Amino acid sequence: MYISFWLPTAVLTAALAIKLPSILKLWRDPLLRAVGGLLLFACAVFVFAAPSTIAWTNRVTGVPNIAAPWVYSLLTALCASWLLLVVHWRNGRTERHAQTRRATRWVVAVYAAVVAALWVLFALADVPVEQIRDLDTYYASTPFMRELILLYLSAHTVASLITSRLVWNWIRTDGLDAWLRWGLRFLGIGFATNLLFSAAKLTAVAARWTGHDLDWLNTNVAPSAACIAATFVAVGFIVPHAGQYLRERWLVRRRHRGLRPLARLMRTVAGSREPLGLRATPEMRLIRRETFIRDTLLQLARRLDEDLRTRSYDAAVALGFPPGRARALAAAVTILDAVAAERRSPDGGGAGRSAGSTVLGRRSSAAPSRPAAQFPAPLQGTAEPHRISPDPLSAPDTTYLLQEIQAVSQALRTPEEIKAVRARAAVPAESMSAHE
Repeated sequence: MYISFWLPTAVLTAALAIKLPSILKLWRDPLLRAVGGLLLFACAVFVFAAPSTIAWTNRVTGVPNIAAPWVYSLLTALCASWLLLVVHWRNGRTERHAQTRRATRWVVAVYAAVVAALWVLFALADVPVEQIRDLDTYYASTPFMRELILLYLSAHTVASLITSRLVWNWIRTDGLDAWLRWGLRFLGIGFATNLLFSAAKLTAVAARWTGHDLDWLNTNVAPSAACIAATFVAVGFIVPHAGQYLRERWLVRRRHRGLRPLARLMRTVAGSREPLGLRATPEMRLIRRETFIRDTLLQLARRLDEDLRTRSYDAAVALGFPPGRARALAAAVTILDAVAAERRSPDGGGAGRSAGSTVLGRRSSAAPSRPAAQFPAPLQGTAEPHRISPDPLSAPDTTYLLQEIQAVSQALRTPEEIKAVRARAAVPAESMSAHE
């Protein structure tokens, strides 16, 4: 089994591109810097660890196998970035500032010393034969090169153990966002898979020491494990951002579609529709639809019938609807009645069958109404004749309608329920009581 090194490179580059705007914008955040360093070093490791790049590096420098300490140095720096990430992630920016700085200095110092030791050991080793894929097993018993191999594998194993353990502990933390939890799961799998890389390498090297040949672990299993691990780590950074972005887009589009019934009804009053823009973002389309609906509802405010709304609410509750749904159905009945009155009035330009009767499949008989009270207010009816308020200052409070247009629009999707509520609301209270 062999997985191309360019596959994790592409995924890591995508993750870096997604995180880069946040890193540049909040450069002073050490956690984001650690994430940026992790992704940058990971990309560099897989670029320079590709067999073609290894051959190119050796050829350009003229030093056989000099790509080995270079790649191992990048891998060691990557391990240090893992530890720095968990240090800043665990300690935060303020609560344990001194402890975070102390842990950061220790990680940088130790892994910088490892990198320096790698180059010293390589300078002391005698490695004249170029090895592109199986250098670790070929030189497993060579003095100084043996120590170099053990050193970088030990540093990698320690970093993988610490990082994977802390990440899996964080996954069990309460209150995490679902997308963040999934991202941590992918990170945990990735860091745990890195242990397979170290185990395969160490097993192959130890086999050479004992006279056995398990080089396939070094040439096939270990590189493939590294590629899989890097891909999971990259996906772990991508999932929270991509998931939240897609969720926000889905919620915006769902709200836009949910307002379609009410927007269609308001078009019969306004005589037009909300402005359209082919290049408008989903957020802008939602804002335009909401603004159009609210503006048109304000035009209908003078015709909203509080008596009808009150009776409709009582009727919806009597039919078994919960209070929230009952308010939405009562508002829908009232709006349909107001639309019908607006269409029939001389200044509204409507006649014959109204939009409300079209939706309900029946003709509305409500007359122009008096001002309506705010919908969440106590439901108190009145025997006053329906009328349109001549005083603009006494216009009804449409707070509920303007704030709960989603609920009202959803109620318009159920004409059978609206018809049942209207029919029950049309029965006098005394008749309903006597019947019940």
